[in-house]
Amino acid sequence: MKIYKQNQGKYIRVTTAVTMVLMSAWGAYAMKDTLEARGVNIYLSYGIPTLALAVMCMVAFLVTNRPKSADFLIATESEMKKVAWSSKREIIGSTKVVIIATLMLAALLFMIDTAFLVFFRKIGVTLGR
Repeated sequence: MKIYKQNQGKYIRVTTAVTMVLMSAWGAYAMKDTLEARGVNIYLSYGIPTLALAVMCMVAFLVTNRPKSADFLIATESEMKKVAWSSKREIIGSTKVVIIATLMLAALLFMIDTAFLVFFRKIGVTLGR
């Protein structure tokens, strides 16, 4: 097996393959627990998940080296290198603005809701406390 465009998009392809393998390992572990809980033979309860994990490892390798998906991952990595990431200070400032704006909007909606409640009680549309 030959690795397609071996020196391009290395980090994202490795990350994608490792993520696929880790998710498959998690699924194989859950499968093992399920098979054991149902009383399946110990050889099968470990063998089937191990075989499934081996197949998924091969699928992860093939997916990350298939020309169409490899080109997509290479392009994704190159685009991610172009992103201008915000500084920690900018993120903290933006987060503060969002939290304050959300609290102000919640207070405004509370006041409007209370005003409508009082109004509807005065005209007798709603009964309540």
